[in-house]
Amino acid sequence: MGMYLLVIIAFIFSLWAQFRVKGTFSKWSKVANLNGLTGYEAARRMLDANGLHDVPIEPVRGTLSDHYDPIHRVVRLSEPVYYESSIAAVSVACHEVGHAIQHKVSYPMLTLRHRMFPVVNFASGIAPFMPMAGFIFGYFNLVGLGIIFFSAAVAFQLVTLPVEFNASNRARQVMVEQGYIRNEEERGVAKVLNAAALTYVAAALVSLLELLRLITVFLGNRD
Repeated sequence: MGMYLLVIIAFIFSLWAQFRVKGTFSKWSKVANLNGLTGYEAARRMLDANGLHDVPIEPVRGTLSDHYDPIHRVVRLSEPVYYESSIAAVSVACHEVGHAIQHKVSYPMLTLRHRMFPVVNFASGIAPFMPMAGFIFGYFNLVGLGIIFFSAAVAFQLVTLPVEFNASNRARQVMVEQGYIRNEEERGVAKVLNAAALTYVAAALVSLLELLRLITVFLGNRD
């Protein structure tokens, strides 16, 4: 019962984290940065300053759909980030460029994440169904195999955490050192990036506790 309660609490925390990142982004989207840089301009400057002149920046539809595509080596920014000159826009844009820089310097955790992706992509597709089928039909070896696959997905999320925090740290350092923002704006940047990072922490926590719950149930049924 205690494990179920922890999973529920973590799930509520995850929902709160998602609500917070949306609220924080919305708040700081209304605050223009003092230098008047759009997300695109900040991202372009940061890429060029790091010798990534050949990495393009593309606008994409949606909100908070920003990402770096390591396969095509493209930074994709949501339209509110790409075109607007807010604190939130430049923060998110520079964070995504942080991933491009990680790719260039072969940041170890990003490299590990890329190598894990094909396996995790396969495992995460079938992992939720194997424990369920195992419990229903009494095939507990199938449950154990599902737990192994689910463990791979959890490991991927845990590896993602330092990747995201490192990208944010790179973004904040460059933004201050190269004058994309003023010193008094650093607080707003930190708010945006910390709120975004919290969603990854929450997701990893939920998955980890769910894994522990499955292991506990599996071991209990084998006794």
